[in-house]
Amino acid sequence: MKKFLTLPAELIQNRRLIARLAVNDFKKRYAGSYMGVIWAFIQPLVTIVMYWIVFDLIFKTRAQMLAGGTVVPYVLFLTTGLAPWFFFSEALTGATAALTEYNYLVKKVVFKISILPLIKVISALFVHLVFVVLMLILGVIYGYYPTVYTIQLPYYMFCAFVLVLSIGYFTCAVQVFIRDLAHAISIILQLFMWATPVLWDIYMVPESLRWIVKLNPMVYVVSGYRACVYEGSWFFTHNESTLYFWAVTIVLFAIGTVVFKRTKPHFADVL
Repeated sequence: MKKFLTLPAELIQNRRLIARLAVNDFKKRYAGSYMGVIWAFIQPLVTIVMYWIVFDLIFKTRAQMLAGGTVVPYVLFLTTGLAPWFFFSEALTGATAALTEYNYLVKKVVFKISILPLIKVISALFVHLVFVVLMLILGVIYGYYPTVYTIQLPYYMFCAFVLVLSIGYFTCAVQVFIRDLAHAISIILQLFMWATPVLWDIYMVPESLRWIVKLNPMVYVVSGYRACVYEGSWFFTHNESTLYFWAVTIVLFAIGTVVFKRTKPHFADVL
């Protein structure tokens, strides 16, 4: 139990350094460009506008989506699914490559390398926050104004954050020894997206088989975002899903922590 809590303790102790490095990592992505970090705001905006043009103006037959018994504009349904998914995908990709990207810090004896995956996840969170704001604005445009259920968004954002960080500690440790993992992750994420109800509604699956889809922990997060924007339901009314999600996440975090700690002494030698 003590070993399990060592990693969270390190992250808390180095919270100021983590915040500073996360901001630097975010700025570094756009260093050298004339518009700088403004590109981070343009990216989600263009994404939403593109889907609005395609599904609301061109393919009007798909403008409405029967999602969980609620008829909503398809572009809003799509955006509420893409917002958490894009964050999960970008954060996992960044966390996986964290140690190899910052290999010069890994070789420093006094540096707490356990904070590197977290830096990447926080960096991805900055863009995600912009996407969430645009998602809420899109909801208002279609008549779905923020309600008391919207205050759950930080909770579901935290769920996605902890989930991707838990997986990230495992993948970044393995990536040091197996460099092909980064390419495999990209392919797995593409397949995983179709296994998550991002582009389609989970209620399209027969009820007898729906439990198989819900084994995917990202289903809980995506469904949660939609509940905050237009469905209107509390997370604690889905006790089984909530308990399952946190049980899986805790197990993944434990596995990631153990793998990271046991392989940590060999990182500098390999890198």
